[in-house]
Amino acid sequence: MGEAARRIDAIDLTPAFTAADAAAMQARFAGVAAPDMLRELLTGELAGRTAAVSSFGAESAVLLHMVAQIDKDIPVVFTNTQKIFGETLAYRDELAERLGLTDLRVYRPDPRLLAARDDKGLRWSYDPDGCCELRKVEPLRRALAPFDAWISGRKGFQAGTRTALPRFEEDEGRLKINPLADWSKGDLDAYFAQADLPRHPLEAQGYLSIGCAPCTSKVRHGEDPRAGRWRGWDKVECGIHRPAEPGEDPIF
Repeated sequence: MGEAARRIDAIDLTPAFTAADAAAMQARFAGVAAPDMLRELLTGELAGRTAAVSSFGAESAVLLHMVAQIDKDIPVVFTNTQKIFGETLAYRDELAERLGLTDLRVYRPDPRLLAARDDKGLRWSYDPDGCCELRKVEPLRRALAPFDAWISGRKGFQAGTRTALPRFEEDEGRLKINPLADWSKGDLDAYFAQADLPRHPLEAQGYLSIGCAPCTSKVRHGEDPRAGRWRGWDKVECGIHRPAEPGEDPIF
């Protein structure tokens, strides 16, 4: 056996967490307030093993504030797709400064993949799934490589497809934590007011869920908060929050 083969055999491919582990966590923390749950995990068994992933969107400040109250040094991952609103980039910097986040990690698409698959930067207009794979999923996979768990800001009320969202999920062998899964819009608004957190500047203009500029539109009265994402397409998620379908051919 050659040296390269020995190195490959030495890699531990055992997942850090399984679906059964996620289910056990779900039961363990049933009824525990989100800040208390996060504090127990981030100062206990998940200390040094977890990143917070944030879009710095309309409601991101709540989760980021919770995390910063526990440990300002927890890595916070932001994927800059290079199609982000300028207002989001400014808001990111404002929040990171205000909350005292010390480890903001910005990941961008692989320029070689962009040159090969989106050289004109227009893939969003004819293949939004492929664009998200290039600009969000692949960079996040690189960003999460060192971690066993990550924290997501998803909420169940945001869309009909998220109503049964659990607090804990298994995702590619990692534990994905959704502390705000059962929070309502009223809960979030109350937290914003209590913590005196700044709002995303585009929220007041009707952008209730904010992603990339070409694929985000204003939400009309009575629509789900995420109705403005990929309007006109049969698409509800960027790909970060769904498993690959059987037979799906990933681009990375």
